[in-house]
Order: sequence, then C-alpha cells, then structure tokens
Amino acid sequence: MPPLSSQFPRVLITMGDPSGVGPEVAAGAWADPRLHAACRPVVIGRPEQFERGLELRSTTARVIAADRCSDELFDQASPEVMPCVAVGQASTTPGEAAFLAIEQAARLALAGEIDAMVTGPISKAALQAAGHDYPGHTELLADLCGVEDFAMMLYLPPRCVPHCEHGLAVVHTTLHTSLRSVFDLLSTDAIAAKCRLADRAMRAFGCNRPRVGVAALNPHAGEGGLFGDEEATLIAPAVAIAQGEGIHASGPHSTDTLMVRARDGEFDAVVAMYHDQGHIALKLLGMHQAVNVTLGLPIIRTSVAHGTAPDIAWQGVAETSGLLAAVETAADLARRHD
Repeated sequence: MPPLSSQFPRVLITMGDPSGVGPEVAAGAWADPRLHAACRPVVIGRPEQFERGLELRSTTARVIAADRCSDELFDQASPEVMPCVAVGQASTTPGEAAFLAIEQAARLALAGEIDAMVTGPISKAALQAAGHDYPGHTELLADLCGVEDFAMMLYLPPRCVPHCEHGLAVVHTTLHTSLRSVFDLLSTDAIAAKCRLADRAMRAFGCNRPRVGVAALNPHAGEGGLFGDEEATLIAPAVAIAQGEGIHASGPHSTDTLMVRARDGEFDAVVAMYHDQGHIALKLLGMHQAVNVTLGLPIIRTSVAHGTAPDIAWQGVAETSGLLAAVETAADLARRHD
C-alpha cells in the first residue's frame, strides 16, 4: 500500500492578503468534500482571519492554531476542524502577514515537511508597502527557492477542455511587467527556456510528448515583417532551438486563432509572449477553474488564478471553485511526484 502522504498529500494553503478574499475563500472551501478527498489540508496565516471566514460562511468548522507544522496537525484536518499554522500578529500589516505565510510555507516545502503549497491571492501593492520588492508570488518564490529559470503557467484541468487529455497550459515568457517593457525583455533564449519548461510541465501531468504551440507577438504573426520582425528574429529561432532539443514545438502562430486550436486538442501547451496574451485567452475558457502553477521550482506550488477582489471581500460571496481546482491540481502533482 502506498504511504499515506502519497494517497492524501499534505497541502498547506496560505491565507493570502487578509484584506482580500483569501481567508474567506479558504473557509468557504473547507466544508467541500472535494477538498478533503484530494489531500490533507492545513492553512497558514492569522487564525482570527480564518475564524472570521468560517463565521461568515456559517460553517460548523473550528480553527485549531499551532506554532509549527507537523504530521499530527495534518491528521486533525476534517470538514469540522481547520488546523492553522499561526504566523504574524493582529497588528501585522496585510502585506507583511501575506509575506510571512508565503515564506514559511516555502521553507516547509523545501524541507519536505509538506508535499505542496497552495497560495491565496495577494496584493502586489501591499507586498511592496511592507518592504518586499517583488511583483508577485512567482518572483518571490523563485527568490526563496534560489532559482533563476522559472515561469508562471496557467493550467486548465482536462474536465474543462474535453479535447485535451492532459489539460491545457499557457506558459508566459514575460510576466509582471509593463507592456512597454515586453519588447526589451523578450529574447530567443528566454522563449526557448519557456518551451523547455512547458514541455517539462506537461510531462509532469502525464503527457509523454507535449505539443507546444508558440505564440507570435505581432498581429497576423507579423504579416511577413509588415507589422514587425520579432517573429523572424526572436521567436522562430527559439522554436528551432526547442525542436533541436527534441521538444515538439511549433510556431510562431498567430494568436487570434492559437488558443482555439489548443482548445480543440492541437496543442497541449502554449508559450505566450506576455501576461495578458496568455491570461485572457485561458481565462475565457475556464475562469474559475484556471490554476496558477509556478514552473522551475524544487517544490510544488499552485494558486488561484484570481486576485484579492477587495470590492467583494468579507461579504460571503467570493467564489471557492478556483481554490478547489488549485488544491486538486497540487495534490495530483504531488501524487505523480511520489
């Protein structure tokens, strides 16, 4: 019989920004049987925020707080009991509280004390205000893990894309930066590196020979140079490098049809050139089921694909299906990793 941790991986869920929907989303998902069928979950953050979320969602669950993470704490998880690793104080600023939860979760993952971490949404502005100069989770976790070759991937599970046996992923070449900066940040090496990460990521989901579609940057894939030459000077050479390494990559493909082709089963993963090029297309296919996966880390990290939504926070209406999808994806990767 496989060990308990592989049957029910230990998944640590971070609070996210306490001013946003993170704590109540975790509280709202806690009573869902799918959460406990996928893993042994524990939350990390400020216990009073999770207690407030449980009360808001009118659940019968109660929070039990601990100063440290342990297998015994994971064993107590149930729809009625929410174990919480307490970090931060009531006076801790939202950005600092969010950072402390992420930092501790990453250290526990690196030490092998948890099998995966799932992060609630954070405010980039609050993170910066607390003195942590990172544009988001992805860059922060890469720094904590000491890696330089990393990427954000948005992933839709197979149930959301029936023609995609192993799901559908989008890997971003540039990420949290201004659109004006994209042209300066793109390079053949960077695009080729993301092709490698896309190939490796889909293999982790059981796809033996992933088909990677690489997006163009300009309209109509540059229209033969009429609308820009980046397709010929940067992207096509990157595709050639990936192909030379045995990766089943193709492109650059015009982006107005690429995601439709991927949805219909022609590609397993898409390499996008910038944030919104990938995010908008994938979220239109499955907004509340999209999962953020950080590639290139020595740990498993997934996240909801939505933000802190302060306009609806603490009203009891925040969607929980995104967190459930992120937890299920993290647990699936953890089991495959074993």
